[in-house]
Amino acid sequence: MKESTTPKELTFENTNFLFFLFKWRKLLIIICIAAVVISAGISLLIKNKYVSTVVIFPTSTNAVSKALISSQYGAKEDIMAFGEDEDAEQMLQILNSNEIRQRIIQKFDLLKHYDIDPESKFRNTRLYETYNENISFNRTEYMAVEIKVVDENPQMAADIANEIANLYDTVKNNLQKQRSYEGFKIVEGAYTELEKDIETKEDSLSILRSKGVQDYESQAERLYEGLAREIGSGNQRAVNQIQERLDTLAKYGSAYVSLRDGLEHDKKQLSDLKGKYEEAKVDAESSLPQKFVVDYAFKAEKKSYPVRWLIVVISTFATLLTSIILIILYENFRKFKQLTAVE
Repeated sequence: MKESTTPKELTFENTNFLFFLFKWRKLLIIICIAAVVISAGISLLIKNKYVSTVVIFPTSTNAVSKALISSQYGAKEDIMAFGEDEDAEQMLQILNSNEIRQRIIQKFDLLKHYDIDPESKFRNTRLYETYNENISFNRTEYMAVEIKVVDENPQMAADIANEIANLYDTVKNNLQKQRSYEGFKIVEGAYTELEKDIETKEDSLSILRSKGVQDYESQAERLYEGLAREIGSGNQRAVNQIQERLDTLAKYGSAYVSLRDGLEHDKKQLSDLKGKYEEAKVDAESSLPQKFVVDYAFKAEKKSYPVRWLIVVISTFATLLTSIILIILYENFRKFKQLTAVE
């Protein structure tokens, strides 16, 4: 069975380590001072960076017509409702889109701002990498999305963050309008065509009415009653007149009924289509904000990076630890050489 280490042995080992530190104290102190000076100097060379953030919530409403003027029962959406998980994911995709990135790069001249050589073969690669390092989008635990911008210029950081938030509305509305406009043109075409059909049928009915066909069923009923009455009274002249009108009804009656029923159907269809037409027109020509802004970005008063004291502490501690390990290895190697020489 392996014997346990006694307190005496532990004390001896601790004493040896303290003796080791005391033996090499001068070198270790010099190393620590050098590490402090060097790390402090390096940290001073690191440029200050400032952080600005915008916190936004997505909306749950996409179509303006559904939010405001939809006539369908149960189809109306709450214009004030916050978006859900899927809406937040869609927001992140749009914020990371190339269109927003290119607009930000052009507006703020980031190629020059990030000091990237415009003649470099890999200028775009470096530009996009720097963009992604300084600009990020993340979801919060409350389903919001945070736009975070890091920059050496605090005002620039705030301006970029706010501009990205504004561009989100523009880009999303443009994406939706591309589809809604095409939908509107389709509905508009069908609506216009149906209006023309109705106008044509009304013109045809006007022609038939000018020929004496006003209401086929009631006219036919009254004419047959009159015909029977005149035949009974022996008024041949009246019989001939009524028969002439009945012949006109027989000639144009079926066309009249067909046009009248078709016109009634078309007008009902036009009424239904008009609602879709108005909704499609609103979607194509109008837009709503696609986000709720919780916090706009502002010019940061204090830098966020670098934390110089932390850099100095970590660098000094790491240097000290590395130095102790190297000295231990050196002493063990020296003892090993001495033992080898004795043997």
